[in-house]
Amino acid sequence: MRASRMVTLLFTLQRLRGATAAELARELEVSERTIYRDVAALSAAGVPLFTEPGRGGGIRLVEGWRTRLDGLTAQEAAALFAVGAPQVLAELGMSAALAGAQAKLLATLPAELREHARTVAERFHLDAPGWFHTPQQVTQLAAVAEAVWEQRRLRISYRRRSDVVERTVEPLGLVLKAGTWYLASRSGENVLTYRVDRIAAAEPTGEGFTRPDGFDLAEWWAGAAGRFESQMLRETVRLRLGPRGLKWLSHVADSDAAVRAVAHAGPPDTEGWREVELDVESVPVAAGQLTGLGGEVEALEPPELRVALAAAGAALAARNAPM
Repeated sequence: MRASRMVTLLFTLQRLRGATAAELARELEVSERTIYRDVAALSAAGVPLFTEPGRGGGIRLVEGWRTRLDGLTAQEAAALFAVGAPQVLAELGMSAALAGAQAKLLATLPAELREHARTVAERFHLDAPGWFHTPQQVTQLAAVAEAVWEQRRLRISYRRRSDVVERTVEPLGLVLKAGTWYLASRSGENVLTYRVDRIAAAEPTGEGFTRPDGFDLAEWWAGAAGRFESQMLRETVRLRLGPRGLKWLSHVADSDAAVRAVAHAGPPDTEGWREVELDVESVPVAAGQLTGLGGEVEALEPPELRVALAAAGAALAARNAPM
C-alpha cells in the first residue's frame, strides 16, 4: 500500500537524516524509481525534503524537522480512526484522549494519508458486545482504570450474590470480553478475576505496588478463561441435531462449546442430522438450554437428559394445545 510505504519512507529518513535513493530502495525493498516518486509526493505534501548531488549526497530532511507521528505507520494511524467503540473509551475516561489523538493525526498527516485514515474510519466499525446484551452498569470502571494506569492499590467493595465483601487489590489490567469488563488483580500471591460491574465502590489507598515480573495480561487471560470454562462445563452430553439445530446451537448453549461440538460432529445422515458431543454445565442446565432448539434436537446420552427434554416438550404441548 503506497500510503504505508510513504510513511515508512518518512520515518526512515527521520531516523537516518539522509540516505541515497539506492539505500532507501534496499531498506524499503522497492525500486529507486519508486523512491523518487514517493519523495516527490512527500515534498508536494509539504514535507521539507531536499536532495544533495555528488559524493556523500542523497535525499535529506531539513535539519531539525520531525514529524509528530513518531512510530506510527499509515495503517497504525488509520487504526486510530477505525476504533469504533466510543462507549468503551467513554467508560474508561479516554474519549477525550482519542479525540485529541485524532485531531493531531489529521493535522499532521499529508493529504493522501489523511484521506486514507478517513476512508478506513468510514468503512470499519467495532461493536464489541454480543446481540441482546444489555450494557453493564460499570460505575467504577473509570476509577479502576485510573488505578491500573497509575499502578496504585485499590480498596473495593465487591458484590457476591447477596453479600458485599471488602478487598484490597493490586490492579494489573482490564479485559473486555463480550461486553463485560473484568479486572485482573493480585491479592497476596494470587492473580484473581473480578467482574467490574460487581464492584460497588473503588477507593484508591494511595499506595503503589510493583507489577509481577513477566506478567502478560493476554497470556494470563487465555489461561484464566480456559480454567473458568473447564470448571463451568463439567459434563458432556451426546445429541442428534437437525440442520437448523446445528446452525442455532451456539445461540442456546455456550458458544465456544457449541463451535467445538459442530466442528467435531459426525457425518450427516440422509436427512442432514448429525451426532455431536456438547460440553455443558449440568444436565438440568443443558435441558433448559436445548429446549430452545424445539424439534431440531434429540438427546442420546445421558438418559436423564432425554427424559427432561421429553417432559419439557410434553408440558409445552399441553400448555399450548388448541383451545
